[in-house]
Parts: sequence; structure tokens; C-alpha cells
Amino acid sequence: MQNQSVKPKTNLKDRSYAYAIRVINFIDTLPKDNATQVIANQLLRSATSIGANIVEAKSSSSKRDFANFFSYSLKSANETIYWLGLLKDAKKVDDPEMGFLIDETEQIAKMLGASLLTLKGKREI
Repeated sequence: MQNQSVKPKTNLKDRSYAYAIRVINFIDTLPKDNATQVIANQLLRSATSIGANIVEAKSSSSKRDFANFFSYSLKSANETIYWLGLLKDAKKVDDPEMGFLIDETEQIAKMLGASLLTLKGKREI
């Protein structure tokens, strides 16, 4: 009998999709001032790009192409961390969701980075 309390692994594609939905919902709660909305637009673009590039990687034609899409995804994750940090440090939002989003972005970025290292043969599996 399997242990029901152990959470099954979520694949990166599904995790990044669920993450993008949370970012979209978070953005809808942000103040409507000009600066916040400009940052929100950049955040939306970069956060949703993470999963989009993972999906593109899955249909790539070569290992190199696959690695390139994962690299784009990692770059988007790093950019997303920047935009979230900017919102936080500019005190544009005081929402507990911010902590979750920053943490989840960092975890996804680490998973992408580890995958890239494995793909490039710089880390043993």
C-alpha cells in the first residue's frame, strides 16, 4: 500500500502552468497606478513565458534545441524574480502571495538550472 501522505512529484510543465495561473490572479489584485501596471505587464509576460518555453522544449527537434528552450525559460524565471522583487521593494504590494510567488519562481529556476546542467553533461545524473 502506498503512503497517501507523500505528495506525488509534479512535472515542470504542470507546475509552471499552475504557477502562471497564480501570477495572473495575483496581478489582478495589484494597485492600478501607472508604475505598478507597467511592472505588472512585464511580470505577466515573463512569468507566463516560463511555461510556454517548457512546452516548446517538449516539441523541439534536437537536444540542443531542447536545451535552448529551457535556457529561455530559466532567463524568464530570473526576470520574473526581478519584477517580483521590484514590486516588493517599492512597497507596491503587501500580500502574502508575494512570498509564495518569489519562492516558487526560485524553485522552478533551480529545477530548470539543474536540468540544463544535466543536459550539458556538467552534472552526473
